[in-house]
Amino acid sequence: MPSALRRSTFACALVLAAGVAHPAFAQSPSDPKTRCDQLVSYYDRYGAGRGETSDGARNHTRIGAGLDCQRGQYERGIAAMETLLKNKALDVPPVPTAIAEPVPPLKPHGEKRRMSQ
Repeated sequence: MPSALRRSTFACALVLAAGVAHPAFAQSPSDPKTRCDQLVSYYDRYGAGRGETSDGARNHTRIGAGLDCQRGQYERGIAAMETLLKNKALDVPPVPTAIAEPVPPLKPHGEKRRMSQ
């Protein structure tokens, strides 16, 4: 019986060690690389038009900011992407935090009707 307990303890320790070593856990929410990647992907999703005349991912400012992020010049890339998003009249997404935001409580469907009567 002790050997089974030892094996299960070892298995749990191995799983925990693998989880901690995962690269997603190594980056904090304020990591400049993560922020740079976030802004580039946000622009690719919302800033690129769907028409034939859209510059989309071929925008030279976006390309330069992506290269800055790849080269490790994160502050320069972040500044360029924030300026590009503002020039395209898009809101700059907030910096993600590790704190979970509270979810508003659910209301039953009839509550609005009862409140208005």
